[in-house]
Amino acid sequence: MSGTYALVVGDRGRIVVPAAVRERAGLAEGTPLVLLESRDGLVLLTREQLRARVRAELSGLDLVAELLADRRSLAQQEDS
Repeated sequence: MSGTYALVVGDRGRIVVPAAVRERAGLAEGTPLVLLESRDGLVLLTREQLRARVRAELSGLDLVAELLADRRSLAQQEDS
């Protein structure tokens, strides 16, 4: 479920997540959250949600192959 909620920043920068949202998200007191800051604004995620987002963005990428190709290219340039 998605929605838009108005939050107020209180003393010491605290915000209160509405109870219904906390229940749906399974947030309990002390649950660590991650605040992402982007050009579009702020996004509040659980660590698990962030982990899933990063995995989705990296899926299909072969980072080792890309690194090896870059290194080989640099080595060829140095040998030339």
